Amino acid sequence: MQPANAYMVKYKEDWYRLYHIHYQQYPDDCIENIYWLEKAAQADFANPLYANAKITTEKEWEKYRYLFQMHINLKLIEQHLRLGRTYDKKTAYFYDAPWKDEYLRNLEKTLSCYNAGLYYWQEAQLWAEKANVKDFTFLFITDVQNWEDERERIKTGELDYGKMLSREIKRVEEVRDTFLAMESKRY
Repeated sequence: MQPANAYMVKYKEDWYRLYHIHYQQYPDDCIENIYWLEKAAQADFANPLYANAKITTEKEWEKYRYLFQMHINLKLIEQHLRLGRTYDKKTAYFYDAPWKDEYLRNLEKTLSCYNAGLYYWQEAQLWAEKANVKDFTFLFITDVQNWEDERERIKTGELDYGKMLSREIKRVEEVRDTFLAMESKRY
């Protein structure tokens, strides 16, 4: 039996490979994925030779980097949504009054996750806009077609996490206000 060789995680592509989805995702899994994706967002790109797509020109390399950053931010939004939904109390019922303090703490966690998602949505839009410039009109990186699809959906408005997150934040704030108005001894 031979010992396993160490693998140094250094570049965006390396950190991104650590991101994964479980069939049943618990909060710790979401937090782990958020960590990997944030590290990927901060890291440098690997040499184009080791990119997640075949890169042959400088224009392809430039667009690839924009698409990668956009995709990472979209995945961060998804993970924050999953994490926020774990703590989300969809409706405040009168019989929840004895546990209102716990629900309020959970709703604060939910709001924190959804607000973080809004930040990443702004970032994703910025990178999608950079990938939509006129120079890239007929340049498609087919190895990462799903990233191209995400870019196009953002461009057309079909993919709008900002609208969805704003709606969810408003709903959570209404539920929170309902809990704040409750008397804790009554139900």
